[in-house]
Amino acid sequence: MLRHSSNNAALPAQRNSGLSALQPLDTTPLKRPTSPLFIWFTLILVWLLSLLPWRLWQPSPDLLLLVIALWCLNEPQRVTMLTAFVFGLFMDVHDAALLGGQALTFTLVAYGATVLHRRLQRFNSIVQAIHMLPIFVLAQAVTQVVYTWLAGEWSGWQWLWSSLFTVALWPLADFLLLMPQRRLDDTDAGSV
Repeated sequence: MLRHSSNNAALPAQRNSGLSALQPLDTTPLKRPTSPLFIWFTLILVWLLSLLPWRLWQPSPDLLLLVIALWCLNEPQRVTMLTAFVFGLFMDVHDAALLGGQALTFTLVAYGATVLHRRLQRFNSIVQAIHMLPIFVLAQAVTQVVYTWLAGEWSGWQWLWSSLFTVALWPLADFLLLMPQRRLDDTDAGSV
């Protein structure tokens, strides 16, 4: 038997140049589930804040939609498309708008967040916001097309600013809403 000498030291350097060298941006371990009481407290609090008149400014970010999308992405078993639909109906009734318009937007965003759930769990909040941008814009565009079709006139592009501002707030919402989980993870890491 003849043995061929192989250079095993050069082999790992070749492996790092391909797709196997790509690492996720967020390397934290799996996060613990959030308390259902905290989730529903934040949803109801943001819903109450959304009832205030600051939402009349058209480019204002939709904080309720942002929080629902964030919880659909991080806790899809607890906050579902049904939750998004119901809160959307609540906002339609409050705004005295076409019944189902915001419910459609909320449901489409919740569906997009649920579909991307597994993919985006390993990335940080900035990359998640970049991935969620088309979902927010597309959901708002579908609703605007329905409103335009029913009203018979185009209302303009101000709704696009609202989507952009909402996505710009994603990292802040991610930090604030997931802080209790991260605080527990940090204390556990320090005790080891």
